[in-house]
Amino acid sequence: MSTNNKPVVNLISKPDNMLKTVYTACRTCYSADYPINIYESTDDEEKMLKLINRVISSGHYSTIEHIQVSFAISNVSRACTHQLVRHRHMSFSQKSQRYVKEKGQFDYIIPPTIEKDAVLKEKFINFMNKISDQYQEFVDAGIPAEDARFVLPNAAASSLVASLNLRELIHLANLRLCTRAQYEIRTMVKMMCDELIKEEPWLKPYLVPKCERFGFCDEDKSCGRMKTRDQLGF
Repeated sequence: MSTNNKPVVNLISKPDNMLKTVYTACRTCYSADYPINIYESTDDEEKMLKLINRVISSGHYSTIEHIQVSFAISNVSRACTHQLVRHRHMSFSQKSQRYVKEKGQFDYIIPPTIEKDAVLKEKFINFMNKISDQYQEFVDAGIPAEDARFVLPNAAASSLVASLNLRELIHLANLRLCTRAQYEIRTMVKMMCDELIKEEPWLKPYLVPKCERFGFCDEDKSCGRMKTRDQLGF
């Protein structure tokens, strides 16, 4: 069992000149000048941000696809990673349950709804122990790890490296920071965004729930934080 139920997220790679790269891409679309001249210009940050905001707000998202970032992520459940890998424009390298044998009690994540109830938490832990015992019995009997893993639960902790471009990260944040997203992936994505915002604070207005960007909720079921499209009449 992990002693910490929170994800561990670290930004491990990003471009050095992120703002200027995006600005160059944006301005190139509307300038007769060479892109390299735009990149090497001395335009101030306020001017760059004004153009970037105008271009992104217009839906011209190809301009932010030139930025690739990578994160090292640990201590997340398989339930969480199963959701994350549904995002199409990302690259993943994940700890394999086929090639990595669990030794002793495997690490697992306890949902807060179970964690806060002492009786249910004990039952959860006991069940994880039984699964671990059964897994070890299969491995000790010579069953390959790739087959023994069939008994491992969604709660089993995992690690991965995830890479994506800025357009997809904004999309990921807009969807998964919604209060109706599952708590663990919401926590993980918030940590991913916070790690990048530390280095690139200009991204803060974009790495938010989509209702904050668009001013309304387009979900079938709303948390009530923002008015829905129906309430706004469109």
